[in-house]
Amino acid sequence: MRRADRLFDIIQRLRVAGAPVTAGSLAETLEVAPRTVYRDIATLQARRVPIEGEAGVGYVLRKGFDLPPLMFDHEEAEAIAVGLRMLGRTGDAGLQAAARRVHAKLATVVPPEPRGRLEGKAAFVSRAGASVPPGLDLGDVRSAIHQRRKLALVYRDGAGQRTERKVWPVAIAYYVMATIIGGWCEMRRKFRHFRLDRIDGLTVLDETFEDPDGQLAAAWRALPRFGEAGDWVAAPTDPRQAARVDAEQPAEAKTARRFT
Repeated sequence: MRRADRLFDIIQRLRVAGAPVTAGSLAETLEVAPRTVYRDIATLQARRVPIEGEAGVGYVLRKGFDLPPLMFDHEEAEAIAVGLRMLGRTGDAGLQAAARRVHAKLATVVPPEPRGRLEGKAAFVSRAGASVPPGLDLGDVRSAIHQRRKLALVYRDGAGQRTERKVWPVAIAYYVMATIIGGWCEMRRKFRHFRLDRIDGLTVLDETFEDPDGQLAAAWRALPRFGEAGDWVAAPTDPRQAARVDAEQPAEAKTARRFT
């Protein structure tokens, strides 16, 4: 967690607390050491946030303190509410938890009028969506994408045949009926997509891959999409981009002809 986010969370937790909150309790919630909380409290007090208390006793936020309000019009507030609720369809527990934290933060800092729109009572979002197999953490996959770390997969194709793959992950595609990891497959030597419900094992490796200037990810994003069913054709729609990708990528990562 970034320090700025942690300072914000400390203020939020003190605001809603009905009694003094100890540094130990804050540290446990924020998953940091108590000495980190002491430093953060001192920083907030130095910035004239009216926090009172002391180590071993607990801290309170003086009533009347508030952060500058965030301004959203009615449609913006409803867009936020619907967007956060739609994350429930992804099956991604990490994103769903983050959505709840975002909603809680916004609900405490926006003015009263648009605050009601954040509840999204005028819109309904169904809970139907793709499931994630037990034991598979999409947070790990997202971290691997950002850190450019390879994945080792045990994967079943449509016929039930199992293979072991080493994949360079570049994106997660969230569809209503399936969630897909897109990336470069070393075994097939082309872009492939892997449905989560067909993954029998996933390990994030220490081994990394190169993606200069995001060219590999750009080539994946340029692939024509099929929607909910069918094949993905891997030739970029812009021939100039295909030529640039071919020129800049290593031999094993040339643009593929088929994405299935």
